[in-house]
Amino acid sequence: MHVVIRVAELTKHYGSIRALDRVSFEVRHGEVLGLIGPNGSGKTTLFECIGGVLPFETGHIQKEEDLFYLPDAIAPWPAQSVRWALDFVAGYFSAPSGLRDAIVKALSLEALLDKPIGHLSKGQRKRALLAIGLLTSRPVVLADEPFDGLDLRQTREVAGALRSFARDGRTLVLSIHQINDAERVCDRFVLLSGGSVRGEGTLEELTKLATDRLRTSGTPGTLGTSGTLGTLEEAFLALT
Repeated sequence: MHVVIRVAELTKHYGSIRALDRVSFEVRHGEVLGLIGPNGSGKTTLFECIGGVLPFETGHIQKEEDLFYLPDAIAPWPAQSVRWALDFVAGYFSAPSGLRDAIVKALSLEALLDKPIGHLSKGQRKRALLAIGLLTSRPVVLADEPFDGLDLRQTREVAGALRSFARDGRTLVLSIHQINDAERVCDRFVLLSGGSVRGEGTLEELTKLATDRLRTSGTPGTLGTSGTLGTLEEAFLALT
């Protein structure tokens, strides 16, 4: 599959703190890639480097397609309504006819259209920002913590919407700290811990890697009665 972003040996410091330590991975066209890790693992720093808003010391980022970066915890045009923001973005980026309405429906934004963005709850703002990102028509969208503030039902709905847009040819890179959310929506995963990549691949590839590592380390008892790992959470804990 065609690679649209390749990150190689990326290193970033904040003073004496190494936030990213020789990070390498790739993003493939049309996939939903989950950047998985706890708070403080370096996810936002990595996104800011890829998005071009933060310099890094060493390494290389190769981008084959245009991208749009959606940071966490922002509220653009707080006095304007969601409707105004979506219409503005759709016009500015010459979004295809019908895309705005399709995104509004997919993300259940109908009841929020006339609300000022600055008055939205955290979860409502997340859905509005995702709509803005999808309306840009950029081939690649980076979204930092897109499920933060959403309840279970909203998370499932948004996950389904993101999967549908990926099937239409968009490439999505999602920073997620809730592993269950990531497992529901992503095709592949990059496991980040302490600023380092601890694994990259599909769920099957990561669970196999983690299982083999436990067996090699001489602690196969942690695999349980099945003799293998089966969830992303188990793989993450074993690899980090």
